Parts: sequence; structure tokens; C-alpha cells
Amino acid sequence: MPSTPTAFADLLADATRSAVHLEMRDTYAVDYESGPFADWRAGFRYDPDDRASWSRDWLGLVAESTARGVVIRRARIVSEPVSEYTHFLHSFTITNIVAGEHVRWLPRRQASELCLPGNDFWLFDNQTVYWNHFTGAGASAGGEVSNAPSAAKLCSEAFEAVWDRATPHDQYKIR
Repeated sequence: MPSTPTAFADLLADATRSAVHLEMRDTYAVDYESGPFADWRAGFRYDPDDRASWSRDWLGLVAESTARGVVIRRARIVSEPVSEYTHFLHSFTITNIVAGEHVRWLPRRQASELCLPGNDFWLFDNQTVYWNHFTGAGASAGGEVSNAPSAAKLCSEAFEAVWDRATPHDQYKIR
């Protein structure tokens, strides 16, 4: 039975072996007038050599988790040509990689024959699923936790199928 999590960070902190994340949307709700997306649209780019300038809480969680031996992988299914938002994501994914994530990209056309869940998700230690729910406009509609073995199996198989077909970040060229 799904439940509402107390905190996503707790799920990652409790992981001992793996955390995988599948993203399947071409855009997520962003403020076009202020914030990181607006800054990127205005020409701002992270300097990979100036880590202090792009440090954020998420990257600290990743670094702490990978230091404990947790392997963190993220796969993104994207339409091509990519959306402006996907281009934005791609431009700063190097920060995730430096923090310890492994990231791959899969063009949506190459995912047509894959069975995929209806929502983005995180899977921790192949046991706990954190479903990411979104509104039609891309805003977060909250998360939901499931410990159902069938959900974990579905997410594990879907993620591995995507991962096997996807291109590593350093080889994926924006189209």
C-alpha cells in the first residue's frame, strides 16, 4: 500500500546499496521569470571548476551517499529535438556527476518498446519506490512511497532496460 513519505532525504539516507531515478518528462514546472531556469535563459552557465558557485543541498546528499557506497544512477528519457528545459538540465548535469551520480540519456524514440511505469520514480536498494507525481503543468503533486514487491520489480526492470539503451552524459549530444 502506497504511503506519503516523511522526507525524501530520509529514504536516500537509509539506502545502503543503490538509488536509481527515472525521469520521463520533457519539462517540469519552472519559474520562467526568476530562479535558475531564468538565469540559464539569460546566459548563466555553471563553471565546472568553481564548485562553490554551484553547490546545493542535493549535491551534498549525493556526495554523502556515494561516500557511504551507495551507487546513484539517473536516467532521463527525452524527446528530440529536446525541450528548452531539457537543454537546461543537460547544461548543469556535470554538477550531478561531479557529486557522484551516474547519468544517462535515452531519446524517447528508443524507448517505444519498453514497459515503463506511469510516473517518474526513485528506487532505493531495489525495495522502496518513491513515486514522483506531477500536475499537468509540471508542478510537483507530491511524492508517494511504496514497498510493494511488484512495484519495486516493475521499476527495477524498467530502469535497467532504459539504462542499457541510454547514452552516458558525456557522450549525449543535445539535438
